[in-house]
Amino acid sequence: MITVAERLQKLPPYLFVDLRQKMAATKARGVDVISLGIGDPDIPTPDPVVETLCRAIQNPADPDRHRYGCDNPVADFPQAVCDFYQHRYGVSLSEEQIVPTLGSKDAIVKMALGILNPGDIGIAASPGYPTYNIGHVFASATSYYAPLLRENNFYVDFDAIPDEVKRLAKVLWINYPNNPTTATADLDFFARAVEFGRQNSILIAHDNAYSENTYDGYRSPSILQVEGADEVAVEFFSLSKAFNMTGWRLGFVVGNPTVVGAVKAVKDNIDNGSLRALQFAGATALSMAEEITPALNAVYQKRRDMVVEALTQSGWALEKPKATMYVWAPVPPRFNGSSRAFATALLEEAGVVVTPGLGYGQWSEGYFRISLTYPDEVIEKAISRLRDFSASSL
Repeated sequence: MITVAERLQKLPPYLFVDLRQKMAATKARGVDVISLGIGDPDIPTPDPVVETLCRAIQNPADPDRHRYGCDNPVADFPQAVCDFYQHRYGVSLSEEQIVPTLGSKDAIVKMALGILNPGDIGIAASPGYPTYNIGHVFASATSYYAPLLRENNFYVDFDAIPDEVKRLAKVLWINYPNNPTTATADLDFFARAVEFGRQNSILIAHDNAYSENTYDGYRSPSILQVEGADEVAVEFFSLSKAFNMTGWRLGFVVGNPTVVGAVKAVKDNIDNGSLRALQFAGATALSMAEEITPALNAVYQKRRDMVVEALTQSGWALEKPKATMYVWAPVPPRFNGSSRAFATALLEEAGVVVTPGLGYGQWSEGYFRISLTYPDEVIEKAISRLRDFSASSL
């Protein structure tokens, strides 16, 4: 009898696979389903980025345009990373502090494989991106969940982490602007994170996937702006959400050279890098960030206002998030804090998909997430159904 690896049995059902399955089952019953569940931008990748890709892939003067990206890297991309960090954050990066990646999700697991041993602990914030724990599982490490509580502004409470966990932990994952809570962090918080890492010999891994999705004049900082941060920290950046390039799978890890080198070593043995044309296109996106992102963010800000104002009028107590492409809202009282019960009832009775908070960990219970990555008319229709459904729920 063929069996699968034990590590697969340790994985919880992946949140978005579960969502897709429930959507399909509901549609099969004839329900008109509208999804606000997945953060995959509906707006096309900006034209200059696409045009760069097309020119690069059709360029007969580049005989390596079809070859492995790892063996034929594009110098323009890491240079664009350097220029972006210098201009955006005032941070100077050296060559050994940068490794291009196939987006962030892939890189998160590869970093875990590169730094964690069986028996190590990885600290993952909860609510948090499920892939942090997935990386720990594949590395045969153990996850300790640090709760992010509203009364603490959804910040990690470093003092509350037990001494034994700090002794065994190799990495602490943080993510600001935060998915799913939409919380933002200032440089003072990042300075405390760096000091925590230094005192306990723990790597601080900052998932910076939403740094460019900001509103109302807010600009998110980088952990690498903290003096000496690259001694204990790395930062993950994905072009997916900043430039509407989710399917392109392009990003990078920057910071501590040892950890960057570990990610590169894992990559060298597992993947073959990004197509050269993708790297050229990524360089264009980073170099044009100030031209590209304001228009994209204006769309998300309009949708954010639409959702928050509609839900506020229906009795929800919400603040407009300063960043990300999500709204994080409490479950109506009649569901007794069960995000799964609420999301299931909303899907089955109103045909609307939202992401139950429980999918982001135990400390996410009592909330649900709405994604703003759908056309205005879809969001309007879904929110109208949500308001009707919840009229007796608040």
